[in-house]
Amino acid sequence: MGAQNSSVEGVHVVVVGGGFGGIAAAQQLKHGGLSFTLIDMRDAFHHNVAALRASVQPGFARRTFIPYADTFGDSFLQGRVERVDTERQVVVLQGGREVLFSHLILCTGTDGPFPGKFNTVASYENGIQAYEDFVKQIQTADSVLVVGGGSTGVEMAAEIKTEYPQKKVVLVHARVGLADPDLLTSVRRQAKEVLLEKGVELLLGQKVSNLSSLTLNVTQKNMEVTMENGTTLTTDLVINCSGLKVNSAAYVSNFAGSLAQNGALRVNQHLQVEAFSNIYAVGDCTDVPEPKTAYLAGLHAAVAVDNIIKSVNGKPLTSYRTGKCRLSPLCGVTWSERPLLLGNVTMLLAMGRDDGVGQFNGLRLPRCLVAIAKSRDLLVWKSWKDMGQVQP
Repeated sequence: MGAQNSSVEGVHVVVVGGGFGGIAAAQQLKHGGLSFTLIDMRDAFHHNVAALRASVQPGFARRTFIPYADTFGDSFLQGRVERVDTERQVVVLQGGREVLFSHLILCTGTDGPFPGKFNTVASYENGIQAYEDFVKQIQTADSVLVVGGGSTGVEMAAEIKTEYPQKKVVLVHARVGLADPDLLTSVRRQAKEVLLEKGVELLLGQKVSNLSSLTLNVTQKNMEVTMENGTTLTTDLVINCSGLKVNSAAYVSNFAGSLAQNGALRVNQHLQVEAFSNIYAVGDCTDVPEPKTAYLAGLHAAVAVDNIIKSVNGKPLTSYRTGKCRLSPLCGVTWSERPLLLGNVTMLLAMGRDDGVGQFNGLRLPRCLVAIAKSRDLLVWKSWKDMGQVQP
């Protein structure tokens, strides 16, 4: 991916979505000298791995937003992509602006409720203010109900109880097992232990029946919450950490034949979207059967950009191997055998700034090691380094 590609005529790569996969792809295109445009609805990259810390700790949000233009200059364009015209090879933005592409990389990720996600048209300062305002809501509440015990809900409850140990924190989860199902049973059990040690009250195997009528993310004293089993409880603040879904709005109208049931894009072993040789998908919006993490999105981006360059130069394309770098010795593993590799899952959960649980290549890690590796600063430093900027 050297400068020899800078003279390639007629090549312009459009990257839709500036999350972890998007900025990784854009940086590699930049370093490779290829013409590209990175499009995102915000004007700053959001290090959403630290979104929950920014929700409880005043001043932390400023460290989680990194301006795109300072890194990518005129190659960044702010806007909301409404659709992709595959016949004319243009990306259509809200308001009608069109961006022509020779190759397209879709990195639209997943969407979900705030504060875990912040997928909205917004400026750098507006994003920071949204989290600072939310911190005040948590500070005002005496009791907090967290709905959803996946990885986001587990981390949210731990963050609140760590920062404000005097507050009552209740976590409601429809299943008995907490956190991501791809984690080892022992790691999921350990996450439960940490929450209990911190004083989080757990209501497992239960659902909130009146969630749609509750006011979320705003402190209102003594809100009444009804469970499906008929019991009730009162709380001052309700935070929804459930309902994560593939963010398909930018492409759903033109890729009907390439969509999985959940809205993800079906890709081949080269990460090309099914039925398109010049369109790639990266990260959470793919149907690759693996945990959706920032690390894996970066691996996807490396393969996609490498394959664009190889296709331009008429070379054989690289195959992606689940959870492995593109130089993995597992080159003999076929695309249909990807699920067999999922025992090597790497995932770390920050349980507040002082604790954490997780595993590396399928092996459970000591809590103290996870706390040092991730929980203390949630890898914020890495995103600033990847963006080539100095953290404030």
